[in-house]
Amino acid sequence: MLKSFAAATILLVAPAQPALAEDATAPAAQAPAPIDPARLAVARAVVDHIFPTGTYGRIMDGSFQAIMKAAVDGAGNMPLRQIAVIAGTKEDEIAKLGDGTLNQIMEIYDPAYKPRMNAMMDAMSGEMGKLMTTFEPAMREGLTQAYAHHYTADQMADFNRFFDTPSGQAYARDSMILFMDPAVMEQMQKAMPELMKQMPAMLKTMETAAKPFPKPRQYKDLSKDERARLARLLGVTEAQLAKQNRQ
Repeated sequence: MLKSFAAATILLVAPAQPALAEDATAPAAQAPAPIDPARLAVARAVVDHIFPTGTYGRIMDGSFQAIMKAAVDGAGNMPLRQIAVIAGTKEDEIAKLGDGTLNQIMEIYDPAYKPRMNAMMDAMSGEMGKLMTTFEPAMREGLTQAYAHHYTADQMADFNRFFDTPSGQAYARDSMILFMDPAVMEQMQKAMPELMKQMPAMLKTMETAAKPFPKPRQYKDLSKDERARLARLLGVTEAQLAKQNRQ
């Protein structure tokens, strides 16, 4: 049971991430039209202003750690009943739960729970900082192309004229980081109880939307060719796949 609660807590505080891989059978996306090099150069100047090299380092240096710690602590202070709902626990099991919070229970099981979690958050922040710094050039390039697609060269030139002023420089330097400002995150945390209230209804709506569709097939329902293809996709032999699905 506690594993389910912990998993739900992680889901609450983990930032949404883009998919790392696409379905191999999905059709390839149509390539975007080529961008005029001159327009791209103006867009690159915009990105140099609003997302200069080292932006991720500034985000991860302190503010991200504080936000993650606050989010984890906030999730830990939620009643177990609410966490159980998010974890998909059955209603009859939820009814058996008391009014305690995850933090209260972990204080009994693990007196070092909070310092342990803080140490883990510090370690994760450091590793995330390295990872995001690696991604930063690709993010800058993506932003450059996005600006070039969405704005004309004249519009972006207007942006850059503003960004070259003292006020524009101050705004551009912190525009991306303001989303991580403690004041913004505090308001998001305040909205969390209302989100938890709405979660059961949201889950019910999702279940209703999924009802018209057939349930996912099991291994025993697959054809011989499908089992062979699945084994290749997973990088295992057909015998290994069959053994795994007999367990």
